[in-house]
Amino acid sequence: TIFSLFCSGSRSSKTFKPKKNIPEGSHQYELLKHAEATLGSGNLRMAVMLPEGEDLNEWVAVNTVDFFNQINMLYGTITDFCTEESCPVMSAGPKYEYHWADGTNIKKPIKCSAPKYIDYLMTWVQDQLDDETLFPSKIGVPFPKNFMSVAKTILKRLFRVYAHIYHQHFDPVIQLQEEAHLNTSFKHFIFFVQEFNLIDRRELAPLQELIEKLTSKDR
Repeated sequence: TIFSLFCSGSRSSKTFKPKKNIPEGSHQYELLKHAEATLGSGNLRMAVMLPEGEDLNEWVAVNTVDFFNQINMLYGTITDFCTEESCPVMSAGPKYEYHWADGTNIKKPIKCSAPKYIDYLMTWVQDQLDDETLFPSKIGVPFPKNFMSVAKTILKRLFRVYAHIYHQHFDPVIQLQEEAHLNTSFKHFIFFVQEFNLIDRRELAPLQELIEKLTSKDR
């Protein structure tokens, strides 16, 4: 399973980031538990909805952390298959290639291998999640005015890791019997970004057919 792989330490790549924990006893932790409980009901459309009386920023923050952890684990299981040799460019099929820029350290987009790109991406996301001015974990500390635009950028970039896994590494996912896990995680992600209109439709184009297939059953 994904958890035995996670614990066995058999991964060859440093891309696997430490899990981002939401502090126990915090309101965000309670929200995460609520999210997990509603996910357990199997109705993903219901599970992504903003709980009554809750703050949208906080709900988006908790779920963004959760998606980071999920994608981190999913990618961590296939790092042996995603190498400089197998994936010299970061792509999602022949029509979509991604070049990395974070606007601060790397201002001009650079072409790099998929493992390098994903390492840059996950490190960048982790830095955002760890920034208390962007993702405050303490009760009563307000979210910044630009929070939603930061969250949208994070989710847009995390989508690219799903897109790369589906297009370039689906065979090992099947071999590892991770297909159901990946599909459920991605479906949850898509319902969430659709519910709050967080990713531009054009950005989702590399997986449009899959999105229609996964979401058509739950209209």
